Amino acid sequence: MKMRKVTYVSLESDEGMHASYEAALSDLESRLGHRHPLFIGGKQFTTTREFAVRSPVDQEVITGHFQQAGEEEAKAAVEVARDAYPAWSRTDPAERVAAMRATATALEREVYHLAALITMEAGKTRAEAVAEVGEAVDMIRYHCDLYERADGFVVPMRPEVPGATNRSVMRPHGVWAVISPFNFPLVLAAGAAGAALLTGNTVVLKPASKTPLSGIRLYEAFVEGGVPDGAVNLVTGPGHPFGEVVTAHPAVDGIAFTGSREVGMWLMRTFLARQAYPKPVVAEMGSKNPCIVTGTADLEKAVEGVARAAFGYGGQKCSATSRVYVQHEVAEEFARMLIRRAGEIVVGDPREREVFMGPLISAQAKQTFEAAVARCRQDGGRVLAGGQVLEKGALARGFYVQPTVVAGLPESHPLMKHELFVPFLCVQPVASLDEAVRLSNDTGYGLIAGIFAEDPEEVRSFFDGIRSGVCYANRQGGATTGAWPGVQPFGGWKASGSAGKGVGGPYYLLSYLREQAQSSQNGL
Repeated sequence: MKMRKVTYVSLESDEGMHASYEAALSDLESRLGHRHPLFIGGKQFTTTREFAVRSPVDQEVITGHFQQAGEEEAKAAVEVARDAYPAWSRTDPAERVAAMRATATALEREVYHLAALITMEAGKTRAEAVAEVGEAVDMIRYHCDLYERADGFVVPMRPEVPGATNRSVMRPHGVWAVISPFNFPLVLAAGAAGAALLTGNTVVLKPASKTPLSGIRLYEAFVEGGVPDGAVNLVTGPGHPFGEVVTAHPAVDGIAFTGSREVGMWLMRTFLARQAYPKPVVAEMGSKNPCIVTGTADLEKAVEGVARAAFGYGGQKCSATSRVYVQHEVAEEFARMLIRRAGEIVVGDPREREVFMGPLISAQAKQTFEAAVARCRQDGGRVLAGGQVLEKGALARGFYVQPTVVAGLPESHPLMKHELFVPFLCVQPVASLDEAVRLSNDTGYGLIAGIFAEDPEEVRSFFDGIRSGVCYANRQGGATTGAWPGVQPFGGWKASGSAGKGVGGPYYLLSYLREQAQSSQNGL
């Protein structure tokens, strides 16, 4: 089914979209709860260990039963991918591009069923879920177009002697372990695994244990698209045995990871220590994203952009706004408007059309929220809006909380420094744009930063001074959220990322390739 594009910024009102989504949701809900195997070398495997996944929307709903892969299964997947690498890496690049484009088409054809699945597995509203599927489709297609335009990254070089032929060729590394997160279970897996496969690598994909079925559906789309047996493999289960295997196995040539800073840093250090030589890790590790509101800002635009970015998907985005620095002259009015806007946000079952914010992903996330609110009050902060867990009626079967705005915390406070992944927004008044930029940069992270300022000189000063990989100005649809392939490359600086090249941007594919100089005295 051809979809009308719904991006994270547009979130268009489309009656056809709503009808199609609701029909797909009804169909999906009748087919949840099945058992799902591992996929290694094109074959299905089961283990003696299973785990059930319950929907964050309603804990009484089991989305499925999945295999708990251990060391043996992880090693088998790596070794199958190693054996499949020579043939896949030598496949004509045009055939690999065709397979990836067919994968994108397979995903697009199931857009509403995949969106319904993302709602039930991850708790996303329909608009965010449909947009995620659209982003995955566009991500794969953008990377294919880029790879074709770059002619596979083969670049002629100057001859050293008459008649010689020299060229730079970018070659795949080999086997990549791709570890994807719960919050964007389709697009972030598609971005990393798709890029690795497109450039001639083979893949072992391990989706997050909260959202494994989305990963399985992506694997099936790769197979339907024409990726051969063994070139892509999928294992489910806890992260610990998988991480232990892929950091130590000599056949693993690279790791692509999206998740917490702690796990990402462990993977990088452990992989470097256990391998015989350095190998790449493409890691995206979250952030503590700031937004600046200056005295020249359009406050209605600023409030809407901050509210969408802070509370969309319950703040469970590495791009979510979690700190706002507001110049004194507009701080009181901005706070008043933001409090009112937070109170207008509809929280509830994300299957319902009018809901803007669904559940948190787990009981642990809800506990993180409760602890943050309690810590804020304990340490002299003020809860300006929200702060409560919602447990009435059907909401008691999920993990629902209010969008929360706080103020009065010192800049050094842990709640101002640590990523929480819940809808908890800290507001801080500042004297000047320079102070706001300095405080924004005073963090170990550097993924996204935003500004609202109607003075072009202030915007230029912000872009010059901010130390983040993605920077937005006056973006009402999301102060720090809503990147799209081919529009905003998405990647972080400092502890937010290791590659220095944003997914969905012109350089990302190079993260999965290494350069080889080829020189011949007799031509090539």
